Amino acid sequence: MAENLKTQDIIKAENLVYSKTPVLTDNVMHYCPGCGHGTAHRLIAEVIEEMDIQADTIGIAPVGCSVLMYNYLDIDMQQAAHGRAPAIATAVKRLMPAKYVFTYQGDGDLAAIGTAETIHACNRGENIAIFFVNNGIYGMTGGQMAPTTLPNMKSSTSPYGRDVELMGNPLKITELVAQLPGTWYVTRQAVHTPSAVRKAKKAVRRAFENQKLKKGLSLIEIVSNCNSGWKMSPVQANAWMEENMLPFYPLGDIKLEGNLLAKE
Repeated sequence: MAENLKTQDIIKAENLVYSKTPVLTDNVMHYCPGCGHGTAHRLIAEVIEEMDIQADTIGIAPVGCSVLMYNYLDIDMQQAAHGRAPAIATAVKRLMPAKYVFTYQGDGDLAAIGTAETIHACNRGENIAIFFVNNGIYGMTGGQMAPTTLPNMKSSTSPYGRDVELMGNPLKITELVAQLPGTWYVTRQAVHTPSAVRKAKKAVRRAFENQKLKKGLSLIEIVSNCNSGWKMSPVQANAWMEENMLPFYPLGDIKLEGNLLAKE
């Protein structure tokens, strides 16, 4: 009888190295190969599963690559108009304060058309989490220059590179909101290496835990690549990100437990 058992019948839980979290759906992700969005989705889903809050979590995603999130997380989701996710999240959280509410936004959405909603939600200290993916470009709509595009960085609307005198400086929105009294936890992470993924997951977990403790707003920036928009292979894009994005947008906690951290 034992000889007739199939391999999958004899796999024991203690021997299982990894299994996909049930908070992720079985839909095939449509992100470009090498994109950090899929990893960011997985980290959020895994934390929701580990905290056993799937039935109590509501996500808000607006326009851009982030809008695809509805297809991939098996939780209640609400779409917002471009840039308005923090406003919608504010309403949802105030109406249902026991729920875990988060926004998932790109840099063009959060730091351009949605700057006002972001700033004021942070200043009010709404008890929500904001997950902010920064790839320095408008990824979905054609690779245009974003508020986070680096000086001299090329895009479809800055083909010779971002001219700071003409186009202004990149907006370090994460450092900006860290100055506001309503933010409790502000950090910048990445998901391009195993070590970075582990740190990012801890940050995601802390954001949800802070919400449980009613500490105020947590903002998690995830610096990512956009290999399609940058016209590079995934490997090249990750290397370019480390050489150019991370020196300008350094990783690490900026504000912890309501206190700004001194720069090294």
